[in-house]
Amino acid sequence: MSWHARRDLRKVHRWGGALIALPFLIVLVTGLILQVKKQVDWVQPPSTQGVSTIPSISFDEILLASKGVPEAEISTWDDIDRLDVRPDQGIVKVRAANRWEIQIDTETSEVLQVAYRRSELLESLHDGSWFHDSAKLWVFLPSGIVVTVLWITGIYLFSIPYFAKRKNRKRREKRKKNAKIK
Repeated sequence: MSWHARRDLRKVHRWGGALIALPFLIVLVTGLILQVKKQVDWVQPPSTQGVSTIPSISFDEILLASKGVPEAEISTWDDIDRLDVRPDQGIVKVRAANRWEIQIDTETSEVLQVAYRRSELLESLHDGSWFHDSAKLWVFLPSGIVVTVLWITGIYLFSIPYFAKRKNRKRREKRKKNAKIK
């Protein structure tokens, strides 16, 4: 490859890195935190254990128990983002729209745990949707493509000296061989 092509690859590598530095940093940091979300209670509250593995409470009882938790600010089903039923643990996790999580025993409807859940916030930062729906496709996706190009050009630029050494070694061996023949 010519010197100009290598110089241009270095420029692409340098400017590409500068363009994606902030989005890539966000993806890296949030990705690292999400890797340990089950081990770090601050990110995602640990699951508790209920009394029985056979759910016996109704949806109305789940809503009633959830209304009793002031942090969650639940008054109707509209205030609930989702229910996560864990029959093997005997609990239902109620995720409020304001990111609070309530774990309710599926037999006694007792509130076992209330904690703020940050994993969804971190996931939305990680994929860019926290900033704007368009940021996912117009900032974070192109950043991922640029990172792929940077990886390819970086591997190439890293390997150039090794290929050159190998080529020079073969050339020297060929010269020595030709010199012995003469």
